[in-house]
Amino acid sequence: MCNIIPGILEKDWPSIEKKIHKVKDFSKAIHIDIIDGKFAPNTTFLDPKPFKKYSDKILFEVHMMVDEPVNYLQSYADAGFKRFLGHIEKMSDQVEFVSKAQGLGEVVLAIDGPTPIDAIKADYQDLDGLLVMTIKAGFSGQKFNPEFLKKVELIREKIKRDNLNPLVIEVDGGINSQTIIEAKKAGASRFITTSYLFNGEPEKNYKRLKDLSSG
Repeated sequence: MCNIIPGILEKDWPSIEKKIHKVKDFSKAIHIDIIDGKFAPNTTFLDPKPFKKYSDKILFEVHMMVDEPVNYLQSYADAGFKRFLGHIEKMSDQVEFVSKAQGLGEVVLAIDGPTPIDAIKADYQDLDGLLVMTIKAGFSGQKFNPEFLKKVELIREKIKRDNLNPLVIEVDGGINSQTIIEAKKAGASRFITTSYLFNGEPEKNYKRLKDLSSG
């Protein structure tokens, strides 16, 4: 399982494709951020179709920072995406989202930095994972907020207390060679890296995080 996943947040396809080429030889999974301007005051490239030429060799996961992410599921599935991360803050029906995503691939519910875990209404047993933002979602390059890691600990405690099946907890936001240690200690097992990875030598930075997350 890929526990370090390069994240890409860009406004145009050429910029996205350039980054895909930078990481595709050493990472078999890539995390694509999409933002519609309603979830956050930012917008990204939103057309899934160009990804299709790479999706047979790369596990693409789409991080949907959009209004009603359920409406984006089918088009991204058609482009070959295999994992679907939908934010609950702009989701009117979590159960509907989970049900539809289950038929297309892996389903992950995402919660923004300030959102409490009590806002998750879907059954944990129906999920393949949870994404906890360690920033306020919407922009790359933000500083990691350690306070948001408390939610990772709370989720782990809930899983143990309720005797639930193990669940992947993914973290996204400000992950670097220092913060990944904190995130792992809190109980996260999958880490998205965006600015840190692409600032400098991507493969070297990727291997550094890989070693830290595995040690």
